Amino acid sequence: MANRKKEIYKPKPMTEGKRNIIQGLLQEYDIETADDIQDALKDLLSGTIQEMLEAEMDDHLGYDKYERSSEPNYRNGTKSKGVRSKYGEFTVDVPQDRQSSFEPQVVPKRKKDISAIDDKIISMYAKGMTTRQISEIIEDIYGFEVSEGMVSDITDKLLPKIEEWQNRPLSSVYPIVFIDAVHFSVRDDGIIRKLAAYVVLGINEDGKKEVLTIVIGENESSKYWLSVLNSLKNRGVKDILILCSDGLTGIKEAITAAFPATEQQRCIVHMVRNTLKYVANKDMKAFAKDLKTIYTAADENSAYTQLENVKQKWEGQYPNAMKRWYDNWDAITPIFKFSKETRTAFYTTNAIESLNSSYRRLNRQRSVFPSSQALLKALYLATFEIKNIFVGYH
Repeated sequence: MANRKKEIYKPKPMTEGKRNIIQGLLQEYDIETADDIQDALKDLLSGTIQEMLEAEMDDHLGYDKYERSSEPNYRNGTKSKGVRSKYGEFTVDVPQDRQSSFEPQVVPKRKKDISAIDDKIISMYAKGMTTRQISEIIEDIYGFEVSEGMVSDITDKLLPKIEEWQNRPLSSVYPIVFIDAVHFSVRDDGIIRKLAAYVVLGINEDGKKEVLTIVIGENESSKYWLSVLNSLKNRGVKDILILCSDGLTGIKEAITAAFPATEQQRCIVHMVRNTLKYVANKDMKAFAKDLKTIYTAADENSAYTQLENVKQKWEGQYPNAMKRWYDNWDAITPIFKFSKETRTAFYTTNAIESLNSSYRRLNRQRSVFPSSQALLKALYLATFEIKNIFVGYH
């Protein structure tokens, strides 16, 4: 779903034949405005499609419309069909045959749209637009109505793809895995609740960032996280060197059960972010710089010394700011087992911030999602919009 530069149509050279067609259009449709041109093109398109359908039927039957034939199959009237195009909506009369064996190609059976409207709707959905917004935009641009129900039906076509993506095979080893949460408002039985979307992001053996899965949860527990981690094992993951997360309830017990050899690391990004919540804007830059002396220290002893220095420097102004560092020191210290070069992979924000910024954009676009399924569809599409993230099957 990577963003691609929109192609600009380059008109072909003007020919005598094209000039004659244009002159004919001007005379036939009394064109004076750009809207008149659109109406003319819609009329011509519908007429062209009608003629193509008739030609397809002739080819199917093996004889022209007004020819006599002894063949058992023959024309059997027409059936009116509404067609949507980039020029608007119009009706064509699809020829029918007695044996119902005619399969039109220009407008296939059960297809009413020839403007790739499905792709456009899905693209708008990926950008966080609501079904109502999409419906209004389509009607405004193309001149035909697309109900909110139709938008939902189109985006529901993604559900089998999402299920397949969520169950695709994974690599056997991930040196680092992050679990991060973004919260969204979701309507459930008429009640609006906050749900967390947990994004499991792996750094694979090639050093590439890979979204392993997205799960939407409400109640954290060791049982819940064990089911998430076991699903990764069932998809082929045999070993995780380091798993970085914030203080998720039950995650430690789940890691021990699913991946006993995995090192649990408290996410430094979250530690810094949560600490700075207590700090005034004027001091944030200086405070963040001092915090960096802790997690970039040469070893655990040096880091603890820096922790004490930071506490002593700032506790007069912010007495509670460093409490979490002391409370979670055992989950922070595994970082010092690795070289400084390796550590940067799990204390720099790039790996998760690019994801978070895209997901938070959904929050800005939509204050409330109508269901957890609608949220999952939007997150799935948004993930494929993010650059420099490997997302596997699509």
